[in-house]
Amino acid sequence: MSLYLLYESASGYALFNCHGIDEIGQNTEAVRNSVEDLTRFGKVVQLVGFNPFDSALDALNQINAVSEGQMTDELQNFLEANLPKVKETKKAKFSLGVAEPKLGSHILEVTKIPCQSNEFVLELLRGVRLHIDRFIENLKPGDLEKAQLGLGHSYSRAKVKFNVNRVDNMVIQAIFLLDTLDKDVNSFSMRVREWYSWHFPELVKIVNDNYLYAKVAKYVDNKSELSEDKLPGLIDLVGDEDKAKEIVEAAKASMGQDLSPVDLINVKLFAQRVMDLAEYRKKLYDYLVAKMSDIAPNLAALIGEVVGARLISHAGSLTNLAKCPSSTLQILGAEKALFRALKTRGNTPKYGLIFHSSFIGRASARNKGRMARYLANKCSIASRIDCFLDKNTTAFGDKLREQVEERLDFYDKGVAPRKNIDVMKVAIGNVDNEGVEVDVNGATAKSSAKKSKKKKSSEMDVEELPVEPSAKKSKKKKSTEMDVDEIPTEPSAKKSKKKKSAEMDVDEAPTEPSVKKSKKSKSKVDSVANGEEKQTAVTNGDGTGKKKKSRKSVQDS
Repeated sequence: MSLYLLYESASGYALFNCHGIDEIGQNTEAVRNSVEDLTRFGKVVQLVGFNPFDSALDALNQINAVSEGQMTDELQNFLEANLPKVKETKKAKFSLGVAEPKLGSHILEVTKIPCQSNEFVLELLRGVRLHIDRFIENLKPGDLEKAQLGLGHSYSRAKVKFNVNRVDNMVIQAIFLLDTLDKDVNSFSMRVREWYSWHFPELVKIVNDNYLYAKVAKYVDNKSELSEDKLPGLIDLVGDEDKAKEIVEAAKASMGQDLSPVDLINVKLFAQRVMDLAEYRKKLYDYLVAKMSDIAPNLAALIGEVVGARLISHAGSLTNLAKCPSSTLQILGAEKALFRALKTRGNTPKYGLIFHSSFIGRASARNKGRMARYLANKCSIASRIDCFLDKNTTAFGDKLREQVEERLDFYDKGVAPRKNIDVMKVAIGNVDNEGVEVDVNGATAKSSAKKSKKKKSSEMDVEELPVEPSAKKSKKKKSTEMDVDEIPTEPSAKKSKKKKSAEMDVDEAPTEPSVKKSKKSKSKVDSVANGEEKQTAVTNGDGTGKKKKSRKSVQDS
């Protein structure tokens, strides 16, 4: 069987034919050494055809298709024109060696050309790549290197643009910056408080909010100049007339020291910086909420924008978060505590970043672990829906949030929650159409009707139950006479499996109660005979039967 090689270069497709090569028994190391010698390799491998690319854009499209394992129309036409034709009824007498197994399977599926990709073929293709400039005529020195460089840049640029997780980067950067701004604004606000408290120490106890304190400090400036004229503007800042009057009264009797105009200017500038940072933090939060509604709407509806963004940031991307099982998502962010617990053989953490969710705080102390496990399960479902669903909807997130609320009620009050399959059917109906409420009410009505029917049927069954045993008892009373062969079919004989019944002839019916005695009683069946020896089955208290020989002379009554 002859072997052909398909080589995808930066300039075009090349097809080679290998002569006199027997793959069976070939040593890969020998092939590797012979490939480096062009005189030996050129005798074995010969160029059959070469199809150059039309432009750089055509080369990029072709190489993208090859990387995804797809055969283009241009490649199919090239192979059909240069390879021997394969009849449908007969088996092909050649095979095509390719570097990509996925591409080979697609070629086999479409054109019925047998393909192979193994270590032997890869070594031959390595030799082709090493000497490709010698095989192709009219190829100037440096042309192939330029084509490879240009195609490599365009391919890498296209891959970066086609990055699936590129939108997640905005959320990751935004949540990182949001956390940094929180720390910076808090530290800067404390610095403003300490700085301005030298001049007006009473203001700290009156105004508690950091942002509001910076605004008031900038507005008041010098406490000695604060009078009733500035009261309307102070009321607008504080929002409370009594608090504004309290500030004015405290400024009149303040114990703080006086500051120079230069110091007050620096305090005002720094307070303005803190205000700007706080306002920018609000805008960044709004931006994060908008991005989360576009990227992961269901996750944001379930657990909140900030916690959802932290989960995506810690996992690396939304795709990575969707790949995580719920057990991993539950302790995401508590890896340090997990490995410390594994090392010291202590208790593993119950929750990580999802602890910041309001559901964990609302659960009782003993149900926090259960709630974290259930919430992680729902977050895993929501992240997978956001990652792989084409539609941008929050229907699934809202229903999952309702399920978590029902689970909280189940832990606190014992109210049974709905089944997940029923809730998901309602969510899918919400996505498809708007008339879901009628279906839900109909479904609940049907379920209630089914439950009532089940209750009625169970009551009827309970009423009818006592009838059957009484009938059985009456049937048992009617049967008074029976043969010896029918005795093992009695219920008492079935219970005592270890008993060994001896064959006997019984003339009268009163012998039946002796067979129906309990296990603890000793049953003796004596045959009416004059001076004959019989073996009687004696049953002990522990239920084991033993045979004993007894000799009795029974006189006829």
